Amino acid sequence: MSLDFHGFLKSWRMQSIPRMYVSLLKDFVESEFFVIDGDSLLLMFLDKETQYLNFFYQIECFLQDFTEKGAKYVIAFFKDAEQMYFPYPHFLFLRTALIEHLRHNTSTTVHTEFSSCLSSKWEIFLKKSYPYFIILSDIGLTSLQTDYLSILIAHSLSKKINVVLASGQEYDILRVYGYHVQSVYKHRLFFQKSLIAQYFYNISTLKNQYFYGTVRQTVHLLKQLWPEGSDIRRVVCVLACAVGLKIYSNMLENANTSMGAKTDKPLSPEAAADLCRMQCLTVTFLLHMPLSQRAQIRIMKSCWTKQVLPLIKMQQLCTHFALTQLSDTNDWKLDLTYLPDLNDDSLLINLAHYYEFKKELGKEMENEYQCLWDTVTKLAMKYSFGDAFPIRKTSQLFLEQEQTLFRDCEEEIPNIGLISVKSDLVEDYAGDVLKDLPVLESNDPAVTSLIKYKEFDELCHWHSGRPLTEEYERVQCNADAKSRDPKERRQIQKLQTFRHFYGSTLEDSTSKLIVRQDDVSGNKSKAETIAEENNRRLKSKEEKKEHEQWKALCIPTEKEIKANLTVGINKLEKFLKTLKSKSVKFSVEMTGLSACLEVWKEHCREQGNKSKDLRKAVQVMRRIHILLEKYQDLLEKQHLQKLTRYLRLLGFENLACSLSDSNISNYAIEVGPARFQLQYMDYYLLREERNDPDPRVQHFIPDTWQRELLDAVDNNESAVIVAPTSSGKTYASYYCMEKVLKTSNEGVVVYVAPTKALVNQVVGTIYNRFTKKLPDGLVVCGVFTRDYRNDVMNSQILVTVPQCLEILMLSPRSQKWTKRIQYVIFDEVHCLGGEIGAEVWEHLLVTIRCPFLALSATVSNPGHLTEWLQSVKRYWQRAENKIEGSSTNSEKNFTRNCRVKSKVQEQKKSYRVRLVLYEERYNDLEKYVCSLKGSDFIIEHCHPCAALTVNHIENYGIPSDLSLSPRESIQLYDIMVKVWQQWPRAQELDPEEFVCFKNKVVIKKADVRKYEQELKKELRKWIVLGLLNIIVTALHIIKNSIRVHLTDIYFILFALRFNVDSVERAAKNVFLNLLKKQKSEQYPNTEREKERLSDELRKVKKMLIKFNPQKIFHRLRFERRGYLQQMMALRGIGYHHGSMATKERQVVEMLFRLGYIKVVTATSTLALGINMPCKSVVFAEDSVFLDALNYRQMSGRAGRRGQDMIGNVFFYDIPLPKVERLIKSNVPQLKGQFPLTVSLILRLMLLAAKADDKADARAKALSVLKHSLMSFRKERNAEILKIYFMFSLQFLIKEGYLDQEGNPIGFAGLVTHLYYYEPSNFVLVSFLVKGLFHKLCQPIKGSTVFSEDVLEKLVLILANLFGRKYLPACSMKYKCIFCQSKVFLEDLPEDFADAVNEYNTKVEENFAHFLLTTAKLADMEQEYRLPLSKTDFTSKNWHGSELASYLMDNTKSISAISPFACLSGVVDNDLFHGEVINKAVLRSLGINVTNCPLLYLNKYDNQGRRRPLNAYALDFYKHGSLIALTTDNWLNEGDAYYALKDFSLLIKSIGTSLSELCDDPNDNVLLAFQQLGEIYEKKLKCVT
Repeated sequence: MSLDFHGFLKSWRMQSIPRMYVSLLKDFVESEFFVIDGDSLLLMFLDKETQYLNFFYQIECFLQDFTEKGAKYVIAFFKDAEQMYFPYPHFLFLRTALIEHLRHNTSTTVHTEFSSCLSSKWEIFLKKSYPYFIILSDIGLTSLQTDYLSILIAHSLSKKINVVLASGQEYDILRVYGYHVQSVYKHRLFFQKSLIAQYFYNISTLKNQYFYGTVRQTVHLLKQLWPEGSDIRRVVCVLACAVGLKIYSNMLENANTSMGAKTDKPLSPEAAADLCRMQCLTVTFLLHMPLSQRAQIRIMKSCWTKQVLPLIKMQQLCTHFALTQLSDTNDWKLDLTYLPDLNDDSLLINLAHYYEFKKELGKEMENEYQCLWDTVTKLAMKYSFGDAFPIRKTSQLFLEQEQTLFRDCEEEIPNIGLISVKSDLVEDYAGDVLKDLPVLESNDPAVTSLIKYKEFDELCHWHSGRPLTEEYERVQCNADAKSRDPKERRQIQKLQTFRHFYGSTLEDSTSKLIVRQDDVSGNKSKAETIAEENNRRLKSKEEKKEHEQWKALCIPTEKEIKANLTVGINKLEKFLKTLKSKSVKFSVEMTGLSACLEVWKEHCREQGNKSKDLRKAVQVMRRIHILLEKYQDLLEKQHLQKLTRYLRLLGFENLACSLSDSNISNYAIEVGPARFQLQYMDYYLLREERNDPDPRVQHFIPDTWQRELLDAVDNNESAVIVAPTSSGKTYASYYCMEKVLKTSNEGVVVYVAPTKALVNQVVGTIYNRFTKKLPDGLVVCGVFTRDYRNDVMNSQILVTVPQCLEILMLSPRSQKWTKRIQYVIFDEVHCLGGEIGAEVWEHLLVTIRCPFLALSATVSNPGHLTEWLQSVKRYWQRAENKIEGSSTNSEKNFTRNCRVKSKVQEQKKSYRVRLVLYEERYNDLEKYVCSLKGSDFIIEHCHPCAALTVNHIENYGIPSDLSLSPRESIQLYDIMVKVWQQWPRAQELDPEEFVCFKNKVVIKKADVRKYEQELKKELRKWIVLGLLNIIVTALHIIKNSIRVHLTDIYFILFALRFNVDSVERAAKNVFLNLLKKQKSEQYPNTEREKERLSDELRKVKKMLIKFNPQKIFHRLRFERRGYLQQMMALRGIGYHHGSMATKERQVVEMLFRLGYIKVVTATSTLALGINMPCKSVVFAEDSVFLDALNYRQMSGRAGRRGQDMIGNVFFYDIPLPKVERLIKSNVPQLKGQFPLTVSLILRLMLLAAKADDKADARAKALSVLKHSLMSFRKERNAEILKIYFMFSLQFLIKEGYLDQEGNPIGFAGLVTHLYYYEPSNFVLVSFLVKGLFHKLCQPIKGSTVFSEDVLEKLVLILANLFGRKYLPACSMKYKCIFCQSKVFLEDLPEDFADAVNEYNTKVEENFAHFLLTTAKLADMEQEYRLPLSKTDFTSKNWHGSELASYLMDNTKSISAISPFACLSGVVDNDLFHGEVINKAVLRSLGINVTNCPLLYLNKYDNQGRRRPLNAYALDFYKHGSLIALTTDNWLNEGDAYYALKDFSLLIKSIGTSLSELCDDPNDNVLLAFQQLGEIYEKKLKCVT
């Protein structure tokens, strides 16, 4: 092969190293799908030691795991790839069998029609379907296959299809993780098709025509012998034996005549026949013997002799050709169910070893075997190979004797007995399972040898059991309200000033003074009466002023509307927003209506008989709608007559109230009134809004569902609120805060936001909304995030992130504070199903005793979520009754005292959880697809129904949130009438006849929604009636009916990308293009343009007096890119992503909200609730992160309520199939994750033991343990969790973190402080206890300073424990080409590695005991079936066999092993090795190795290649360059920065903990960590 080609591949592989290890099924939906390359799938599980049926079981487990997680996929096998397996016949026939099995026994779609990735069929398939990604292997069996796969990867990326590597994939209960290669522009340029085509031309065709012909003849003969067909196992067996023997005998004859004597004597025909007889006997066993018996067959590790191998390979080739032949046979009845069980090497080897068959087969088995062998002899024709019995006619050895080994299965499994734990919490939670578990005697060595830390404490002057400070006490705090320091007080004032300012950009309303209710008497004071009178006078004065203002503007406004309707109406509406008086607004609307009618009349006169622009009539009808709906109380008789006259002029006679003559007006629209309103008024149609004010709300009239929320808060109820983005669901949160602020000074509201950006936003809003005079030291609002806090314990509203609230909730020392909490608000609660930190949301929802509000825009199973939360509240109702009933007198006194202080607790408690659902968006979203065709930029409207397919409607229905605008509903109706002219409901659903529209002057959005639902119901009915062709035609017409509709779309927009670099680059390109255009293009009328711009600038300067942008820009003065950001912002351009500093992001947010920045390019950082509403959203590139959830969250930003009538969503450079899937896909359901970790259990035990209020602490701990979402209504899962809890306790007791009463001892405090880093927290403590850190941390002689070598080694050790990022195995090829970084992390020093191995051994033993104990809970009926095809291996007709019994090993212990894995020789003892667990564990338990807290020293992929750890933390410590990490270490700048920040915070946290545990301030370990923490923080500050 040419050097050019190999150079191409080398360069390509370097460029396509994956940078991301991501969740592949991120919030997956039923309509998304991906492709699995069949050969890559095969390579993932190919292993010479894996038994044939177990191989299929592993593949089915892999595929079923995807299926259960909601994934949709197809599998593609390329024809050309088959040629590469001929040197490996065993793998070749496995491949063929796998294709046929997946085709015939599963519902999986398998494609075999593509010759190669260059075939036109494959190109068409990619274009039409556009998969989410393709799973491909980066390594093959040979270098030829590796090149082939590299080309396939290169080709996929060049076609804009992302690639996921088959190697290195891992999974847990909800997700699958893998290495993801994003297709980028350079990939499309790089691919050289001509060079690749030559490669495919060079692949030689190795098909053996002789084999193929012989198999074909033999199949034809077998059809005659077995005309009724048979089981595939019988058919393949007789064909492989007959053809194999014929070809082998023929080969021997040719060899004897041509070559004479040979040194290596080949297998004689008789010996070959013996082997074939044993193969027939093996298949007889497969046909009759159940899997439960086969699993017990003894394990032999043997190799075939050299003489046997040619025959075995020949038979494997025959099997391949036989399966290929049989797949084309449609006229013969074959049972293909058991394709995965064509042979069993282990069983055959056992039979070959015990060659003297003196044991009885059993009658049934004997007959089966006889039949098979007789058929083989008939098929062999001219060759004679003897009778069926005796089975062995020769004494030929088939196995290498010196290599034959028997696995000794008599090894004893270590004792499973548990150390008894005397704890009320343990008894309450797991008492029912504990009685069935074995308990050790008190004199057992395991009990008497429990680890103690006393020796370490005495040697090193440490107090391992000393309580550590709480996390919130350690986090950086600039200033608290309690502070008396003048400098800190100034800091508070600055911070508060900024927050007020930031909040003012979020809302227009001014801060509201909150007064405690008990400070207010029932009667109005004199001051209040005077204030009310003043307000009335002021209101009257304002109204008079507004009347005068309108009087002056009335005539100019009319003229402006007549001169330019769009500009005039925009100005009129802008003026209306400034007015408060309803009567003045009414006058303005009446004037506007008259002016609009005059414009329409003038237009009609000008056009004559020509077609008219109905948009002008829309404005007339819109004003009529507004007057009839909003000002009905002000309409008098003359006004109604005027409106009637206008309706008649428009030609809507049936809508007119007057009974005057019905002459056709010259100004008639010539369209029915209902159709006109839907098709032309479209988004101008009025929304369903209430007119009755609610005294609880001042600035707007709440909708019915919003009132329901306020009622819930008033009744102290909990609520789950699911409503679209920008619908106003967060208003209830602020009402809730106001209520608590009014009620007392002690009550607390906690607002939980998923991100720090959202925390800052909520804090700003609170500062802008609420002011309250509080006793000294108390404040309204406090903040607690991982890297910042203020006023955590002395605020009435605490805004925090989930992890930080969990620290407070599970802290024994925060109990008094948690009892003050009156409400908790969970914003974006769908994070409960998220990838990171989901279990924390779960813990919070089950530990809070007070009511809560859970808000989200994207939960598809809110009913299930609400039922789960209601069950938690019922638990708390019982628990609180029990606590109150059993409390001692002292506790009663304590409670009474609390009541004296706080009247909040006297309020009536409610345990109800309401579900409030609201699906209606205020603004419709119009979708557009943008593309470049030549030099033209084309924008095509995308009707939502164009995304649907018949299959999708059949399988999933029409998504509930796939809404249509009024115009789109009319379009759908017209097409439905067109495609089925005999449609029975056509007349009934005609807009003019539809019951909700008929003779209605004002058709509202709610009426249109009913019409839309009827049309969708009719579509579903057509499916039921079988009118599939009609629906296909309708959808095809919708898809091709392109209509471009653009009105002022570029006013304010987001351009959304998913890559930090491309976000910044796109913003800079817009900026530079504007500069370029400014120089090159000028208006012809320059002077007039200058005047217009001067006028605009004067208005802007007026606004600047109120909001001075320089005040905002001042925050950028010390930022790296501050100047560039300022220059771009002055041009109205900004960018926003997670890698920016908080100040930089806040500047963009504020300027955007104030209207100075018009265009923002951003990543998905805006998805989670950031208040930056805009008119248009542009998705500017595809990504694995662009899924249903992110699409809905980000597109929801389009269309600002109160500002825009409609929102626009644009898709640019995203293939149409992907766009369609995004539009029609549902958001994912929330499912529970495995909720327990060993660290969490230790935290709960610590809470229960150390809390002042034991009953409350125990209730919280039990709530966490009992109410996981995973075990909700699933008894088996609940029992598994109890057993996991018990074995976790055993580990903690044996390692010295708990005593036998369940009390925390030793370094329990340090471990729980580092809970987030399990299992590294346990390993760190083991290093400390073994004295390894003290041995390492030796300072330079005569000083307390440590050498660079010591600190580097310390970073190396910490980098091996924390912030571990694995690189793909393929990256190891590029070891020597990095500039500054080492990239691959070195191994731990030997003594540290030994300590890790010791820890892992203990963990593996404990986890194996857990698996052996939970095995009894497995569904064994399910365990004997293949997971995907459901093929059953519990044979019903087994009557036993003496020979079978002889082959079995009754000492084998396989109680906790999958019976399929047993076939490959796996036994219970193998569970003590972590790498085997996932392949061996009983699948129905739902447990895998991720639940075992192992710290892998080395991780390997499926091909046994090591996956190195990324050395980014150590590399940065050495060179201090963030840029080097992006160029060398394959990290994005943002990811790298946050990973380093996390690492730096961790070092500081460890240092602080050690300083609290150690009495000696000069302890070397303590000094080393403190010194390292300071150096690392300093280096990190240099790059920001």
